[in-house]
Amino acid sequence: MEKFVSIENINVTFDTRGGRYVALRDIDLQVRQGEFVALIGHSGCGKSTLLNVIAGLQSPTSGVALCAGREIAGPGPDRAVVFQNHSLLPWLTCFGNVYLAVERVFGAAEERGKLKQRTRDALALVGLTAAEHKYPSEISGGMKQRVGIARALAMQPKVLLLDEPLGALDALTRAQLQEELMRLVAATGATTVMVTHDVDEAVLLSDRIVMMTNGPAATIGKVLSIDLPRPRRHLDLTDNPEYIRYRAEVLKFLYDRKAAIAA
Repeated sequence: MEKFVSIENINVTFDTRGGRYVALRDIDLQVRQGEFVALIGHSGCGKSTLLNVIAGLQSPTSGVALCAGREIAGPGPDRAVVFQNHSLLPWLTCFGNVYLAVERVFGAAEERGKLKQRTRDALALVGLTAAEHKYPSEISGGMKQRVGIARALAMQPKVLLLDEPLGALDALTRAQLQEELMRLVAATGATTVMVTHDVDEAVLLSDRIVMMTNGPAATIGKVLSIDLPRPRRHLDLTDNPEYIRYRAEVLKFLYDRKAAIAA
């Protein structure tokens, strides 16, 4: 797999009332096409800031971010973002929320019937065909996140960016959607970068885990490759010694950083 997303010597600083705040320092990261990478670290370590740089929502102060060999100069349909807050429009149905994105990306080139079919296909992919006429207030939190994921996938992005999309869900729903997400990413082949605080989630989903040091001036502290066969299921990995070893390695990194904060 070739390098697809490239973060080269990225620095991000913000001007605040207290002076200049360095959020990210000397970030170098390459993500291969089709790879699933998780960003993990303590709050304030710049995970979401780094994701926003890739999304084109945040400009780096210095350095360059590339996608498919082109500089990222702003948001684009080649990079879809799913946030922890599902961000659905309450006055639109599930179908309407997905259709809005489909129309924005493909509306100039395709007729209405094709756009509707794209929308139905995306909802079917996440198992929400029966709920397409329901409004966000009429469905569960897990279903809302499915709509958000369907909306992102309907754009046929080259890169899928996930900012803790499962963080607000209960444990059972979260576990179900984790396995669903793995299936969807495998089916679409999307290059995926995900922000998470959940160690088990990072190990389960990822090809590599990028561990961030504490902020301010956060940088990449360690990158761990996860060599577990796919497809993966929670129950199959519970007693897997390699899964346990990976989990322990990430936890040790985070605990060491927590100790540094306390000191």
